[in-house]
Amino acid sequence: MSLEIILRYVHFISIFTIVGTLVSEHLQLKNEMTRAELSRIARIDAIYGLAAVTLLAAGLTLWLASIGKPAAFYTKNWIFHTKISLYIIVGLLSIYPTVFFIKNRKGQPDESIKIPKMIFWMLRGELLLIFFIPILAGLMAKGIGLSITD
Repeated sequence: MSLEIILRYVHFISIFTIVGTLVSEHLQLKNEMTRAELSRIARIDAIYGLAAVTLLAAGLTLWLASIGKPAAFYTKNWIFHTKISLYIIVGLLSIYPTVFFIKNRKGQPDESIKIPKMIFWMLRGELLLIFFIPILAGLMAKGIGLSITD
């Protein structure tokens, strides 16, 4: 099996893991949660973070090591840059919820914590933006958005 296939598979599985963990976090989130529930979400969020780093590592390797398509195929494509920008925005949106979950998971397990509305909206924003990335990837794979001028 070639390195390209392995990297593409890891990239693909990481995407599914990110979506799955975000959906799981959103479905478990309530207006008030116990520290034990927050601890569970913090563990799910850790898996999300690991998947995001794995996705980034596999994607950067495919891009910069020119495994498969040449680096210019990605670098000269405005759709690729849009896709990467959405990924970065999703990552930035995830910071506040992650910090909140980590800070509030410790203490009495049955103690109730009020969840700020902003966390709900940030998770929803992440899910919304993630929704657009696959269509951008499909367009990019077909060469749409590729600038061949040099």
